[in-house]
Amino acid sequence: MPGDSRDLSLWLREVRRQLAISQEDLARHLGVSYATVNRWENGQSKPSKLAKAQLDAFYEKMTDLGKLAHPKSEHR
Repeated sequence: MPGDSRDLSLWLREVRRQLAISQEDLARHLGVSYATVNRWENGQSKPSKLAKAQLDAFYEKMTDLGKLAHPKSEHR
């Protein structure tokens, strides 16, 4: 997962685009609020260490299931 908020915003949008899910759907998968995902995508805040771990686990799970290809920029 990218560290810079701009890169994180683009990465999250690309992940959601590939999965064809909304911010609300992603929030449900991660166990966070829609507003939290929205703030991450708008660069207003960064995920906590726990949220980063949840994002990484979700990304790996979706990649392993073949539902998600690696976005153009490496996620780590």
